[in-house]
Formats: sequence, structure tokens, C-alpha cells
Amino acid sequence: MKTEWNKSWKGSKQPRKQRKYIYNIPLHLARKLMSSHLAKDLIKKYGKRNVPVRKGDLIKIMVGQFKGKTGKIDKVDAKHRKVYVEGIYTIKRDGTKMPYPIHPSNLLIISLEASDKVRRKVLERK
Repeated sequence: MKTEWNKSWKGSKQPRKQRKYIYNIPLHLARKLMSSHLAKDLIKKYGKRNVPVRKGDLIKIMVGQFKGKTGKIDKVDAKHRKVYVEGIYTIKRDGTKMPYPIHPSNLLIISLEASDKVRRKVLERK
């Protein structure tokens, strides 16, 4: 099996090859994997079901120990495919707060940060 990432890869039934594809994907394409579902009103407005997350989006956590909480996205880590939300922390044994990483598939976007021309173009493309 080749070690580098291949853009002509179509898919495989083998989980190891699926994982390899995701782990070795370049960061500019990993942004596509960092998508979350949109709320029902946003789906009607934009005609899209999901969109890549971005700093400043207002989200609701759908899965995990923080289920039901809402907040703004504070940081997006494309390398590790995690999102950090304002006000969502885990407390370490020494009492310090650490931002809690959440996978974007466990989030629902309630409102979008669309101040940028590029993001508006992407949303209106359809």
C-alpha cells in the first residue's frame, strides 16, 4: 500500500484504507471533513444540509457530556479535526480549566458567521 495521499482515490471497503485516507489528507482538503449539520431554518435558507465549521459560528452540541449546550466556536483545529467552543471546558485534577475538543460531526450550526465574502459565495453557490 502506498504511503502518500492520493487524490484519485475513490474509496475502499477496508476500514484501514479509509482511516489512512483521512489521516494523510492535506490540510486544505481536511477543511471539507470539518463539516457540521445546519439547523432546519438554515437548510431552507441556503439549500445545503451541512457546511464546514468556522470560528465565530454559533453551535449547539448534540452528542457527549456537554449535550444541549450552545456557544460560539473559539478555535478550529484542522490538523486534529477538532473544534473548541467558548465556555466548554474540562477541569483537570489541579483545578485548571482546559478547552474541551469536540468533533464537528457532533455539532449543529445554529447561526453562521458570514461576514466574509468567500463564505457568502460558498453558501450562495447552489
